[in-house]
Amino acid sequence: QLVESGGGLVQAGGSLRLSCAASGRTFSAYTMGWFRQAPRKEREFVAAISWSGGSTYYADSVKGRFTISRDNAKNTVYLQLNSLKPEDTAVYYCVASAFTYSRESPLTPLDFGSWGQGTQVTVSS
Repeated sequence: QLVESGGGLVQAGGSLRLSCAASGRTFSAYTMGWFRQAPRKEREFVAAISWSGGSTYYADSVKGRFTISRDNAKNTVYLQLNSLKPEDTAVYYCVASAFTYSRESPLTPLDFGSWGQGTQVTVSS
């Protein structure tokens, strides 16, 4: 089970930190990530992190502004959102996959077997 928190309303240029608490003893074995979905738009990949935290991947639209990290001792993955823009407004979903993410073989939404309920991020202009 994945439970997100940390969403909210923020002005453009502001920051938020999303957290995702995972239950289960095998958290450290999973690739973790974040997707988002804005109204009337398709769900899109935001970021992913390998089981060790040693590799991270970002969508071009958030690269340099968002940072994904994880704490396997706390079964938690984080997404730091900086320099937020109105176009970042969306519901953000925490996801987990038993597969390895790579630039050569990026995972699709179907590869992530576990999804959180989502947390709303709203950026005002």
